[in-house]
Amino acid sequence: MWARFQIPGARGQTESGERVALPMPVYESQTSVEQALQARRSVRDYAPGALKLAQVGQLLWAAQGVTGPTGQRTAPSAGALYPLEVYLVAGEVEGLAAGVYRYLPDEHALLRIASGDLRKQLAEAALGQIWVKDAPAVLVITAVYERTTVKYGERGVRYVHMEVGHAAQNVYLQAETLNLGTVFVGAFYDEEVSRILGLKEEQAPLGVMPVGKVR
Repeated sequence: MWARFQIPGARGQTESGERVALPMPVYESQTSVEQALQARRSVRDYAPGALKLAQVGQLLWAAQGVTGPTGQRTAPSAGALYPLEVYLVAGEVEGLAAGVYRYLPDEHALLRIASGDLRKQLAEAALGQIWVKDAPAVLVITAVYERTTVKYGERGVRYVHMEVGHAAQNVYLQAETLNLGTVFVGAFYDEEVSRILGLKEEQAPLGVMPVGKVR
């Protein structure tokens, strides 16, 4: 059984903007780690139907959720510097308007960045990979390299890339417990993805993960 922790409030200044509270994550399931590892596959074809907000919240928590009283997260991070920022491009999520949202780990909430269904534009930016358009929701993992390189120098770039792998695998395994499928997409035009998500200059998109129901 996973340890339960109260998710702390945001540290430092609170960022302004419209928020969507996510259902609290669950910390146990009927799927063992071994079963999830055995079943994990890259899935590019999804059954029709919207995702539940709780499912989306669980996937975001798996990627970067808070798991400890001092802000520890689900994925290991060099120096506990946490350079990753996870975005949700929502198209068909029950109880959530289509749009772009940034995950706020400390609050386990979404911050609205843009309105409207941008999955088609994101798919075009991902070299026309139709599973990005067809999935009801897409997670995009980005990084602020300076959070890590300020301590580790150029070596920190490698650490950030390791961390993206940790977070992506968490999403893969969590998806298995929810009977969902995903795939890690690394082929895309960085500038276009950055524009769609409204990323700041210091942020870099590193992975696109469409998520949908397994057929």
